[in-house]
Amino acid sequence: MSAEPPRADPPHDEAPHDEPPRAERADGDGGLDRAEALHDLGRFAQAAALVGAHLAEHPDDGRALILLARCRRSLGDPAGALRCVDEALRVAPDDTYAWLVRVDTLTKLGRFAEAEQAAHRCIALSPLFWGGHHCLAVVLEQGGQRGRRKEAYDAARRATELEPQAPAAHFMVGLLAHRLGDRATARLAYETTLRLDPENSEAHNNLATLHMRRSWFSRAAWTRAAEGFVDSAALDRDDRHARHNLEAMAWGVAAGARWPALIGFVLAIGSRAPQDAGDTARTAVTATVAVLLVGLWAGWVLWQRGKISPRLRRPMLLTARACPPVVAMAVPVAVMALCSVVVLALPGLGAGLVGGLAFPVFWGLILTYWISRAALNRRSPSRRP
Repeated sequence: MSAEPPRADPPHDEAPHDEPPRAERADGDGGLDRAEALHDLGRFAQAAALVGAHLAEHPDDGRALILLARCRRSLGDPAGALRCVDEALRVAPDDTYAWLVRVDTLTKLGRFAEAEQAAHRCIALSPLFWGGHHCLAVVLEQGGQRGRRKEAYDAARRATELEPQAPAAHFMVGLLAHRLGDRATARLAYETTLRLDPENSEAHNNLATLHMRRSWFSRAAWTRAAEGFVDSAALDRDDRHARHNLEAMAWGVAAGARWPALIGFVLAIGSRAPQDAGDTARTAVTATVAVLLVGLWAGWVLWQRGKISPRLRRPMLLTARACPPVVAMAVPVAVMALCSVVVLALPGLGAGLVGGLAFPVFWGLILTYWISRAALNRRSPSRRP
């Protein structure tokens, strides 16, 4: 199973924190400082109430209007946020930070052409501020125009040049390089993002997706991919992409077990000696096949044990148990393995009974493989409306 495509950095809930110089900042206002603190704590309604009380006395306070816009945006009211931003820009038309908030708000509303214009305005006002270039890259990426990805990549690169310590800028470089097929640059950018921001769940997920592409050739890459998906899911409990990718890896483990199960079943059936064979010959054949079966499954278990590090075993097990397609894939594999043991342990079973057992077990495994795979694909977040 292939992993999910790289996750795009969603439009920011905040404009870049290290702002350029802003007009009419009014830093001395304790009420606005408390409102900003409440917003940062996720108490958006309380922050909006404080800002509203401040604006009742100071209706032209640009900083308060922008903060109210951020509160409304966080409360799921981007249209109200846009009205506040436009009012702030009426008061201070050259406030770069207000333009940054406008870019993000328009992006959330899907008005990408206007958002792009606002991003260019940010760059014109503060050409050496990384946030404007970063917002332009985000808008171009979110707009979904494949032909402009190189332009977006150049803007993201410029943002990292202006602010090498900004993890969001490095993430955009990684995402756009990933989209453009430059996996080496994407891997380096994601690793830089995680060095600067170890709790960035999107970077964990996307870096793991890159490792997943090499997992067929490297056990270490498979392990790093699984660890990345586990870390991403742990950092963001609402991250359905990382959870689905982890489910795909668990399904892959279960599906991979069909090969030792199938080979073992064929060996067990092939070990049935003719009826006129002596007891000694039958015993020798049965013992040889039993050793081969044990060696086959022991090799598979050791191979998987080498891939699945101790810290991954519990998350993988919990993920597998909670995912119906994984359970569905594991059941016919276990049934076939059990049938191999039964056929080998009971050499007196008639040929008709063994044939009647082999037919549903074999086709059950084949059909379950394709059905569970299709069911797993339907669970992909990207396939949902």
